Amino acid sequence: MNTGRKRKQTSRAAAPRPWQPPAWQTQSLLLGYPDDGFAEHLALARRAAGTLPDPVAGPLLRFTAHAERTAPADLAAAYVATFDHRKRCCPYLTYYAHGDTRKRGMGLLKLKQTYAAAGWRLADDELPDHLAVVLEFAAADPAEGARLLTDHRAGLELLRLALTDDGSPWAAVLDSVSATLPALAGDDREAVLRLAAQGPPEEQVGLDPYASPVFLPDPVVGGPR
Repeated sequence: MNTGRKRKQTSRAAAPRPWQPPAWQTQSLLLGYPDDGFAEHLALARRAAGTLPDPVAGPLLRFTAHAERTAPADLAAAYVATFDHRKRCCPYLTYYAHGDTRKRGMGLLKLKQTYAAAGWRLADDELPDHLAVVLEFAAADPAEGARLLTDHRAGLELLRLALTDDGSPWAAVLDSVSATLPALAGDDREAVLRLAAQGPPEEQVGLDPYASPVFLPDPVVGGPR
């Protein structure tokens, strides 16, 4: 979505390139719950891969190949087991920076305000920090989306490593996301090491009304569409 709004570029996030928005849109689709329309998303991903640089396209094609040879029910079960039941594979980006603390609630609110300022509204069942949602926003508003993704670079890397360690097919999608972003800088590398060693903060307060369903007693299956 192009609102015509001019934004100042940060020193860490370069101006988006023309191929990045379609890459982010494709990655967003593949990180959604594999419902009855997922086969169409796979077909779109294969077509989009032909327009993307090899480091971005190759991982997407690895994932689509796996998904196409996997029974839909098995793929859906793997999605739930990976993203809805494992904290270390949490797709909610503010969790890596703030854990279950008051600061996370503020981080979620700031994301919603960023989306609203760009004229972009969430569906009622979407949470603003789910990676699929952030990627969809980045595809619609590349400059601001690139900033958000770069700001969460350390959390994205930790998620990528966790999925890789688990042998998850979605690790390939995170490899593709990583290939669209700047290389880890010194501060980001330190943040990844700290998160890996210590985990996110643990104060269990201050999240309502934006608490992630991953950490509620009855998790919402499926995530964003």
